[in-house]
Amino acid sequence: MSRPNEEIEALLREYADLILITGGDAFKARAYEKAARAIGGHHTDVSTLDAAGLRKIPNVGRSIADKVLQYLRTGTLPAVEDIRAKIPAGVRHLMAIPGLGPRKAMTLYEDLHVSSVPELLDALHEERLRDLKGFGPKTEENILHGIEQLRSAGDRVPINAAMEVAEEIVAELSTLTGCENCAYAGSLRRMRETIGDVDVLVAAAVSARFMDAFVTMPGTAEVIAHGTKKTSVRTTKGLQIDLRVVPPDSWGAGLQYFTGSKAHNIRTREMAVHHKLKLSEYGLFHARSGKKIVSQTEEEVYARLGLPWIPPTLREDRGEVAAGLHGDLPDLVTEADIKGDLHTHTDLTDGIAPLGEMVTAAAHRGLRYYAVTDHAPDLAMQRMTDEKVLAQRERIRELDGRHRKMRVLHGTELNIGPDGSVDWPTDFLRGFDLCVASVHSHFGQGRDAQTRRLVTACENPEVNIIGHPTTRIIGKRPGLDVDLDAVFAACARTGTALEINAHPDRLDLSDEHILRARRYGVKFAVNTDAHAPLHLQYLRYGVGTAQRGWLTADEVINTWPLARLRRFLHKKGATGSSP
Repeated sequence: MSRPNEEIEALLREYADLILITGGDAFKARAYEKAARAIGGHHTDVSTLDAAGLRKIPNVGRSIADKVLQYLRTGTLPAVEDIRAKIPAGVRHLMAIPGLGPRKAMTLYEDLHVSSVPELLDALHEERLRDLKGFGPKTEENILHGIEQLRSAGDRVPINAAMEVAEEIVAELSTLTGCENCAYAGSLRRMRETIGDVDVLVAAAVSARFMDAFVTMPGTAEVIAHGTKKTSVRTTKGLQIDLRVVPPDSWGAGLQYFTGSKAHNIRTREMAVHHKLKLSEYGLFHARSGKKIVSQTEEEVYARLGLPWIPPTLREDRGEVAAGLHGDLPDLVTEADIKGDLHTHTDLTDGIAPLGEMVTAAAHRGLRYYAVTDHAPDLAMQRMTDEKVLAQRERIRELDGRHRKMRVLHGTELNIGPDGSVDWPTDFLRGFDLCVASVHSHFGQGRDAQTRRLVTACENPEVNIIGHPTTRIIGKRPGLDVDLDAVFAACARTGTALEINAHPDRLDLSDEHILRARRYGVKFAVNTDAHAPLHLQYLRYGVGTAQRGWLTADEVINTWPLARLRRFLHKKGATGSSP
């Protein structure tokens, strides 16, 4: 249930990590990281390519192409197996902790003989890390936070990994005779950022055909349970999938029930009791007589409870039931509302596709405008220069309006320095259509310094959007220690938008932070941060996160017509107020 591209990407990333752990060439590790990203984002299934085809992928040379072919042919890669054998298993266990890199993991293993999370916790509590070079109180705090993240993540997977599997299953089961409805439910339908297990619901009179097909689908590693109402499997990737079949006339009630959340369902059941009714996955019934009232659609179920239909992304018991009762549910932003993408990259810096290819792909997705925002020079590894970015600007002007009349904007992703300064002087920045500014380094600054850093960036008149504001990588890197309320207030005061980065590894801002920020009157931009054409489809996850934050289209600047957006980008004044 996963593309060979993703398997190869994971393998090459692991190889890059192993090179670093063993003190190997950092440039070699970087080369494998770049190749991994390029293969993961490549539009063609790499298992269908020969050596020449593989070498056409950016950053894939002869040596890497040969290794990919060897893995596809044999299922193993001796170079990786050899280096794995040199690394103690304990070091790799420690590297699973967000924020704990390969070198520090090796130091802990060699100097303290720590090879597991429990042993590391003991060492932390005994303050043994403080004797190690490069391990101070802040490092201890970060490691503890990383362990907490690791434990809270458990067996959860990123939303895109779960979505891919769920949509394949729904598509397959929908083709079977007798299927009247089929959809995924649960936390995936609510667009949570990580998914514990996938819930799939089918409406059919007879369940056997669906249960039998389900357990024989490709990618199934284990059948956990096989029944007439519920069947559960585990995939080769370790993801549990539960299939339930309900009678067709119970579809609406079943979908509402299995979408959740648990807290939301408790609220709706309380409302049913208040109306002397009983709500279950089979329908809404009279409590005394047991007579079924409604069950075929979610709309009917909610209406009988005196509520409008509540979008799944709001069903978290965060005031949506009360809002529904008072007619105050927001008209949520949708993917169809999005007119442009304001944060994307090309192969001029760390993207894997050339400018023309990215622009063509964006136009085919129906966007009205599209901003190219490659990295600025202070991110030294990207080797940006004034000459390169000005040459890119000329090429962008040539492409503007040529593909389905889509307007192409020239922007940049600036690096917010430790003091809040950004790349390039003001006069140079004025030549861009927009500027995204993001933190890419010095993640360990203290709270006050980090807050001043971001507020200073907001106050820069050339900065339009703060990119991936907390810098978190879900399950791998915690967000910055920063006074977000101060940052939100600064964004509102200065007319600076906050990004909702749609990449499934980021989803930054999160829904909880969006809910806080919107109280200040902040505007938002839902961007893909695409580094390859395939990444443009991540927009759906950013929109889902925006919906979970109760955002309307008017609060998202890239739903606006270009003329209104340009006025906002001039940053002429504040747009918000105190909460």
